[in-house]
Amino acid sequence: MNFEGIYCFDTACVRFAFYPEGPAGPRVLAQISEETLHDEFGARETGDQLLETCRLHFYAIEPAAVARYRTAQRQPITLTIDDFALHA
Repeated sequence: MNFEGIYCFDTACVRFAFYPEGPAGPRVLAQISEETLHDEFGARETGDQLLETCRLHFYAIEPAAVARYRTAQRQPITLTIDDFALHA
């Protein structure tokens, strides 16, 4: 599946879509903080570089988003460093 995301300057995050039930299921929006992309995934720039970092590491970001979705389906999803603490 193609990565769907945008960099949001005003909230300092990358907002992205994922499909927790597969391509035929619901499209869910989440975001990952700029700080997390810098600290966990080594991004050094902002804007398009953060978007590219998210795209390159989506294999790790998407499962964290799905786990948060399954825990609280009706809550907004903002991934932070804490969501990746177990993977360190």
